[in-house]
Amino acid sequence: MGRRYALHADIPFGASRQTAGSPLPADRALSAAHTVPQPLLEISGLTKRYGEQIALTEVGFAVNAGELLGLIGPNGAGKTTLLETIAGVLPADAGEIVWHGVRLPQARRREVMFYLPDGVRPYPEQPVLRVLEFFAGVYRRSDAHLADVIAVLGLAPSLQKRVHALSKGYARRLMLALGWLAPHPLLLMDEPFDGFDLRQTQEIVRQLRRSASEGRTLILAIHQLADAERVCDRFVLLADGRVRDAGTLAELRQRANRPEASLEDIFLALT
Repeated sequence: MGRRYALHADIPFGASRQTAGSPLPADRALSAAHTVPQPLLEISGLTKRYGEQIALTEVGFAVNAGELLGLIGPNGAGKTTLLETIAGVLPADAGEIVWHGVRLPQARRREVMFYLPDGVRPYPEQPVLRVLEFFAGVYRRSDAHLADVIAVLGLAPSLQKRVHALSKGYARRLMLALGWLAPHPLLLMDEPFDGFDLRQTQEIVRQLRRSASEGRTLILAIHQLADAERVCDRFVLLADGRVRDAGTLAELRQRANRPEASLEDIFLALT
């Protein structure tokens, strides 16, 4: 991928040593009262530069609790950079991220969100089962919980294989399993359907919806618009590092004056 993901102590991908039942984050400021009707996460003015190149330009949108939000755009639109900047993997050059109405600094984001990058294989020399057991131990998940994750994602045939030997599809399943084991209320996922056939994609869609129904919020970066249309509640349309529009499919259709249009047609019309 050309990017390096630093480990924090012995916990990969910016995860923190939180138990499944402990509050995230620890202080009251970041766990503001849930009775106030406000977005879970608000992003405003987010800008990222690489030298003279501007990758993100004043990106802003909100995410509601329990929502499946799709970041939609072609390859090169800025989706991965946006996820990495939200997660705190990359520093932003400008902008603000607010959690429950309180500004969330870069160093605190790993406490409330878990980022699943695309194309990363953690601990490549280790067997899949050992990696899963390690994560389950970090987050104090029960054996039953781990067994359920393995069954849901169909990982049983790969448990004794080393991570580096996995096919693309099974490597994606492993990453999804790590996200399922993490207790963080917000999950960021880069291309969650990459490497899956149609039947497998449909099953992952069902499991993502199951996770949202249990109270988790998900932000998914997806370039296959048909997949996004099946799974997401709302969409952020991203092109050339800028938000072009955001809303439900019905709202986007109305603004595009295309009442029966697919998400792909709407994206082309609005961007």
